[in-house]
Amino acid sequence: MRASLIQIAVDEGESVESRRERAASLVRSQAGAADLVVLPELWTTGAFAFEEFGREAEPLEGPTYEAMAKAASDAGLWLHAGSIPERDPDGPLYNTSLVFTPTGALAAAYRKVHRFGFDKGEAVLMGAGRDLVTVRLPDTTLGLATCYDLRFPELFRSLVDAGAETLVVPAGWPERRRAHWTLLARARAVEDQAFVLACGTAGTHAGVPQAGHSIVVDPWGEVLAEAGHGEEILTVEYDPAKVATTREQFPALKDRVLGLEPPRR
Repeated sequence: MRASLIQIAVDEGESVESRRERAASLVRSQAGAADLVVLPELWTTGAFAFEEFGREAEPLEGPTYEAMAKAASDAGLWLHAGSIPERDPDGPLYNTSLVFTPTGALAAAYRKVHRFGFDKGEAVLMGAGRDLVTVRLPDTTLGLATCYDLRFPELFRSLVDAGAETLVVPAGWPERRRAHWTLLARARAVEDQAFVLACGTAGTHAGVPQAGHSIVVDPWGEVLAEAGHGEEILTVEYDPAKVATTREQFPALKDRVLGLEPPRR
């Protein structure tokens, strides 16, 4: 299976419309080169541009949905279109990821469960998702998470229990905590014996330099590919069958004790 992580730059001074057009063009450029393309978190606004969330929020089937559905269809590939600030007509804003099939149909939407900000920013401006989301592709099952979710291993273990073999994490991760980004991506791969596709952003979000360094990790924790700091398309070929092989060779998941049954009272 071939995956391309598009580490797009989200810089001030570019309109949301221009970002959509540029992202769609980059997705189309992967036609024939990738089976799955992944975009980062909140690339239409910037993950730290909190004041833009309300102004640029859109309904689920809004302009970004339409542009990404068409790009997926034009390129004939699976597209994890990163996340957008979604405006629910009956509720708050959500940080919502969209996954499209090669025909442009919506395969899944995931509302980010863990909101970053410590009672500021996203943590107060957006609602929390409640649902685990997996997506079955022909060769693997994706488990969806977003950025700050990476710090919460229980979410990923639940995704594995739901059948996930490839964990996809779009992010707007800051440069000052880049060491954590790489460490946590590898940890989630090792402890869940799954592939991790973690796609970050380049550039600067509201004055916050971004880490870049999108990364693909295999079920043994080996880094298959890692991007640099700037805008880049990171493409890697991997064998999803390695998940089953790893779990058979080193059956650590079978030795789990905690989390399998409700605690005794």
